[in-house]
Amino acid sequence: MSTPETPQSGTAVEVEQAPYVTIVLPCYNEQNHVLDEVERITKAMDSSGYTYELVAVDDCSTDATLAKLQEAAPHYPNMRIRAFHRNGGSGTVRRIGTQEARGEIVVWTDADMTYPNERIPELVQILEKDQTVDQVVGARTSEEGSHKLLRVPAKWVIRKVAEKLAGQKIPDLNSGLRAFRKSVARPYLRLLPPGFSCVTTITLSFLSNQHDVYYLPIDYAKRAGKSKFSFVSDAYRYILQVLRMIMYFNPLKVLMPPALWLVGIGFAKGVWDMIQHPFYFPANTVMIFLSGMLIGSVALLADLIVRSRGE
Repeated sequence: MSTPETPQSGTAVEVEQAPYVTIVLPCYNEQNHVLDEVERITKAMDSSGYTYELVAVDDCSTDATLAKLQEAAPHYPNMRIRAFHRNGGSGTVRRIGTQEARGEIVVWTDADMTYPNERIPELVQILEKDQTVDQVVGARTSEEGSHKLLRVPAKWVIRKVAEKLAGQKIPDLNSGLRAFRKSVARPYLRLLPPGFSCVTTITLSFLSNQHDVYYLPIDYAKRAGKSKFSFVSDAYRYILQVLRMIMYFNPLKVLMPPALWLVGIGFAKGVWDMIQHPFYFPANTVMIFLSGMLIGSVALLADLIVRSRGE
């Protein structure tokens, strides 16, 4: 009776090597062009020389997006399909895709033909050659999105608020095309909201923690298919997320300026009231001064909590 052969010592065991780059591609109702985008990405990455995986995440599409991806999968050996059973939003897709990424470098982009995904290797190359850079953002040089007349000034205001609070210039706060080091991004993934403002979150997370971000100018094309962007709700979420992120990392930037203004106004008004009516302070003067003191106290307490947080 023959016995099974045991591998001799020193025999090489083939182990699948992890890719260098993971590209996370959210797909939601993109049936008419998702394969064009997959083809464009794989063609660019195949010619780049980088080992990679393309994680196409179907966010519970109501059209044939998932079926088209599954049908084309045999032709794209580097593509891995992840199907959600309920719609989670682009932020959820990007968070889970990044958590499950096997690559050292993670790339975020969209499947709507707006971003020049053939330039993804350029973003990766910057991170590879310059170890001081932790994230590369494709900074759009034009705006081709929906609601352009309202969207452009609204995004400009939000970006300027973010620049003021972050203390540095931000050419593009919410570009959907970016590459970053997974090891650096890992602590901030839990902060990502489910919607579009996830890109704002990852930008401010890096900037607020002194991680260098490089901005690469890119073109931005008119999207294919119907836009999922809602001007009122998404613009509100963007500005709320900017304030939330700065409060999370540096609450003094948000709370201390109004506190100092209120204390200053209350003090000045108190001096004026004393001149007009000696030894009499109106209730509104006291309220203004005490409001500033309370907000300042909350600011210092919040800053203490941030500084003592172990992350």
